[in-house]
Amino acid sequence: MNPSQTGGPGPRTYTLCGPDGKPYSSDTPGALGGHRRGRLYGRLDCPSALRAVARGPYATHRVFFPDEATAITAGHRPCAVCLPAQYARWKADRESTGTP
Repeated sequence: MNPSQTGGPGPRTYTLCGPDGKPYSSDTPGALGGHRRGRLYGRLDCPSALRAVARGPYATHRVFFPDEATAITAGHRPCAVCLPAQYARWKADRESTGTP
């Protein structure tokens, strides 16, 4: 079961994070997972995130996004482990603008 899934009889709903960073209900599961405090996003099968979830409290701050554009608009950065090309672009953009 997807951690963002709420159950019971009837159609399943999923709690996703919108561009404003606020949760909303959706009939469609999230395509990407992230961490609210770490402000990052990545694939649902990311080995780094799966290890963190297995350790414990990481899941408390887990968020899900419908797509990459929403994750970026919500202020999250790509994961260096499972999205290395996107992370390299993000990092280069930050260095070129002098953003800390």
